[in-house]
This record gives sequence, structure tokens and C-alpha cells, in this order.
Amino acid sequence: MKPYVICHMLSSMDGHALTDGWDRPFKKAAGDLYEKLAQTFAFDAWICGRVTMQEVAHDDGYPAGLATSPIPRTHHFVNRKADRYAISIDPHGKVGWKSNQALDSHVVEVVTEAVSDDYLAYLQSVGVSYLFGGKSEIDLHVVVDILARELGTKRLIVEGGPHVSGSFVEAGLVDEVSVLLLPLIDGRGAHPASFEIAPAVWKQPAYLTLDSAEVQVGGGVWLRYRTAK
Repeated sequence: MKPYVICHMLSSMDGHALTDGWDRPFKKAAGDLYEKLAQTFAFDAWICGRVTMQEVAHDDGYPAGLATSPIPRTHHFVNRKADRYAISIDPHGKVGWKSNQALDSHVVEVVTEAVSDDYLAYLQSVGVSYLFGGKSEIDLHVVVDILARELGTKRLIVEGGPHVSGSFVEAGLVDEVSVLLLPLIDGRGAHPASFEIAPAVWKQPAYLTLDSAEVQVGGGVWLRYRTAK
């Protein structure tokens, strides 16, 4: 059975998600509230893209030359009984994990079969699980199915970045959209929208039904929507 998928976002009033350049006290308060609201979903797995996970991992690279022979392209699960999983969408294998834990969650890398043997050997050396989401591109339907079938994932929270969140919505995998709308406007053009993939990929709008709207301390508003199925 497909996990219940929640896309949990933090956004300025004009729809931007990147917090770089925001005043430090504002940014910290917003981040703390965002995480507090996320915990109310009681999820057993959370998923982010490569850029976000490199920040989580405090990535400073990984050693080359670890593979002594070709490594089979088969899923590798170190821990099938973790309380919570950190799922990293990393098609080409770039995140340099220092351990197999991230924010009290067991790390699972989602890569393609085009990933290097060296990277797979590196993941094995630090005890990180990995699964293959496609030959050269990630198929999120395949990923979600493997997470449910192999790890028993029932509630998956998607926490970005914008490309990952947009890809989940466009694929029709999201059951609920949660947005913490913050009281600021950030019109800097270099900042991505909260949901952003290539226009050629996004085929049609995703229509939502409002479930609740709650004003938060500090002036933010927590919006929760159901997706049309």
C-alpha cells in the first residue's frame, strides 16, 4: 500500500522557499516552528533532495577509490527496523555522509543505476542504506513503492527542496500539502518558488481543497490542503 504522503513547506508570502539572507532571529523562529509543526504528522520517513541533504550531512566530500570490483545494482538495506528514515534523493551519488544517522533517523540514499561503484562502496563503508530509483533518472513511483514494501513506510513527509516537492506533486503522489506561510515578502529573483520543476515536465495544475488555516505565534499562517484525487 502506498504511504500517506505529506508535502510540508515553508514559504514567504510571494511563494519563495530559500531562507538565505533572512534575518537570523526570524529565520531561526521560522525554522523552529516549521519543525514543530512537522512533528505533528507522526511520520516514519522524511525525504529531501541532494542540496538539502548536503547541508544536513555537513558534507565535505567522500574518498575515491574505495571500490575494488563492480558492485551489483541491487538495493542495500542496513536497517529495516528503524523508528524513522531519512530519505535522500541523490541520483548521481554526491552526498558525503559521515555516518548512517541524520537527525535521529537512519539514512537511505536514493540513487540511479548510473551511480559510481566508488560511491556505493563509500555508502557501505559508513553503513548507509541505498536503493535504486531508476536506471538513469529517479522514478518517484518506484521509490515510494520500495519504501513501503521493503521498509514498511506508512507516513512519508516531503520537506524539499522545491524541485523534489514539485516532482512529488506533479507525479500525483501527494495526499496532503502543508504550508507555513511566513509574514515576509522576498522578491529576489534568484530564489526558487516553493514548488519548482521544468515547465516541460509539469503537465497541469494541481488543485487543492483547504482543510485548515491556523494563525501561528509571530504572524505566520499554517495552511493544510488535501489534493484532488
